[in-house]
Amino acid sequence: MRIENYKIADWEDSEIGVFLDENEDWILINSIPGDYQLDGYKLLSKNHVEERSEVENSNLIQKVIELKEIKVQKPIDFKFGDAIEILQGLAAKYGCFEFQDEVEEELFYGTLGEYDEESFSIDFIKSDGTIDLDFDEVFEVKDIRTISFESDYFNSISLLYNYYKKDKK
Repeated sequence: MRIENYKIADWEDSEIGVFLDENEDWILINSIPGDYQLDGYKLLSKNHVEERSEVENSNLIQKVIELKEIKVQKPIDFKFGDAIEILQGLAAKYGCFEFQDEVEEELFYGTLGEYDEESFSIDFIKSDGTIDLDFDEVFEVKDIRTISFESDYFNSISLLYNYYKKDKK
């Protein structure tokens, strides 16, 4: 089990997680947002990972994970792809997706709107699970730093969004 620290371009704080897999474009981790807490999965764009190192107290974190009897593994049906393919796959499975760009403090939840190889728009999902009809922003694919899923907060937004979506049918 490798527990690593990732310095992301333009961000003050690093991402920490249990390394699960990688390809030429992405690193997949089981996210550790604080101390000994595992919370969901995060894909880190290698284009924005400036530095990668082992976490200082990784032996202690590993011991806590073992004592909690947490099975750390790659999601069974996860497949790498380009950013748009990953967002589409997450939306198909969970109803929505979550990503971050160069602004560390902002998380975007949504479903895919118009897109091409370089940019995309989203139907932005607010924290109450409803669509923000006034949100009108185009994102550059190259600016995506992370794509996250299955965290407690992500699952909550997904549940609310899918509940309201179903209710409107």
